[in-house]
Amino acid sequence: MASSVTAQRSKRAAVRQALNRHKVYITAQRFSAGAYSARVLVDGEASWVDEFRLSQLQPGLSPAELELTPATDH
Repeated sequence: MASSVTAQRSKRAAVRQALNRHKVYITAQRFSAGAYSARVLVDGEASWVDEFRLSQLQPGLSPAELELTPATDH
């Protein structure tokens, strides 16, 4: 009985964590001179990011934590 309660709590914590994570939408991609960049939409704000920043956004870091500047190509 105790293990089923622990398992249920673990599942609920995982769902809560997934719901609290920022959703990252890739709205455009470009490849130029061998470099990749993506225009992403996070929390209603668009920014151009490189592959490294995109990999940081996807697990849940916020644009503010990464000090991203908004895209000027609206």
